Amino acid sequence: MAGLWGRVAVLALTLGWGVPMAVAAESSASAAPLPSAQAVSVDLDVAQWMAHMRGAACRRSYVGTFVVISATGAMSSSRIAHACDGSLQVERVETLSGVPRTVFRRNGEVRTFFASSRTVRTDRSDTPALFPQPSVVAGTKLSQFYAVQRLGLERVAGRSADVLWLKPQDDLRLGYRIWADQETGLVMKLQTLSPNAKVMEQAAFSEIDWNASVKAEDLSRAMDAVDGFQRVSPEVRKTSAQEEGWVLRQPVEGFVPVQCYRRTLSVEAGARSVLQCLYSDGLASVSLFMEPMDATRHGGVAVQEVSMGATQMLARRAGEDTWLTIVGEVPRKTLHLFSKHWERSR
Repeated sequence: MAGLWGRVAVLALTLGWGVPMAVAAESSASAAPLPSAQAVSVDLDVAQWMAHMRGAACRRSYVGTFVVISATGAMSSSRIAHACDGSLQVERVETLSGVPRTVFRRNGEVRTFFASSRTVRTDRSDTPALFPQPSVVAGTKLSQFYAVQRLGLERVAGRSADVLWLKPQDDLRLGYRIWADQETGLVMKLQTLSPNAKVMEQAAFSEIDWNASVKAEDLSRAMDAVDGFQRVSPEVRKTSAQEEGWVLRQPVEGFVPVQCYRRTLSVEAGARSVLQCLYSDGLASVSLFMEPMDATRHGGVAVQEVSMGATQMLARRAGEDTWLTIVGEVPRKTLHLFSKHWERSR
């Protein structure tokens, strides 16, 4: 469960910030919907291509293996089963490497099963995004910050796919090459590109079965099979940066606020409250996490910076009692701008 729309969610889960939240990716609100996969023309703008890929979620059910490889050679893989029944969309993502866990998503509900600890954690989000497809959030203008070029057709996992190059128009975002299934629009493969067009991370289906017997009701039943697991449900409250006393003094060009939640997690030492505010430019996402300063966990370093493939992380002390962590699949410059302009308003 990684790649263009999933990396921030995975990092949040790995570092203990709570169950993955949906990471938004949105085309322009004015983009006209496409009537069917067969009606797609190759002469589309960025917003229309994104609308085409977004519509793949309910065109077909499938089961497949998705593999992520970073420029450092690190590799992870997951098994994905996806089904749709009317307005109900359900999927199961099982990790095949690293810590064993299974993530179910049913519309806006997310449930993560940890096999080793026999723990299941439940969360909700207002903007569900079924991996690896983009979801919807208003207010972004992709065509202003990305140009799209169709490079031709290639085969991925035995399927014919349109190859697209999404080229950033400034130095605040990364580029992407996307292989979208020609028939359905499903993202079959994607590469995250550095400013000099080198591949920072690649994710692709190694195999996919469009005839698999997978039903939404069966996945939903498995998602509800929580007997024998310790149940953890963090207290989640929808909020805003302003309500919490924070403000982005100067906007980072192209990025708009998407959602903001405060989660209260139960830990051995007691309750731990984490605020997450998510920003998106319609394709890339940046999450800001705020939590109480803890000298034991956060150490004495003033600023911490980490690269994980295409994902960048910057962490620093914010005021006397708060630790700020900023995560996103963006150039480091973008994180520094968010860090520079993120301040307490009261």
